[in-house]
Amino acid sequence: MTKLIEYAEASEEVRIVYDDIRATRQTEYINNFWKAIANHPPTLKRTWETIKEVMTSPGELDPLVRELIYIAVSVTNGCDYCIASHSAAARGKGMNEAMFGELLGIIATANTTNRLANGYQIPVDEIFK
Repeated sequence: MTKLIEYAEASEEVRIVYDDIRATRQTEYINNFWKAIANHPPTLKRTWETIKEVMTSPGELDPLVRELIYIAVSVTNGCDYCIASHSAAARGKGMNEAMFGELLGIIATANTTNRLANGYQIPVDEIFK
């Protein structure tokens, strides 16, 4: 397993990113994802800057919708860590168990119909273009 870089043992470059994560998320907690990728500080910095921009900057999608999309992609990609992390974040932003169940139903249905469309090699209707 990858070594997890704790704050106390982190380089200054890593601590700067950890401090920004804490400030942005208004928490003292740094989760294991960040601690693992801190083994390569440029990846840590680049990944955090992207996540911060995509998930927290102003936009048309509210924070809960962003988390729901992240869960959907994580379920489809089979990332247990991201499913757990973003489900916790979504619950913090108002997702309840009924919403989670609906979301999983949509994900399952979309994956099924996507595979059927790909398998049958269905041409896209002109009206949808």
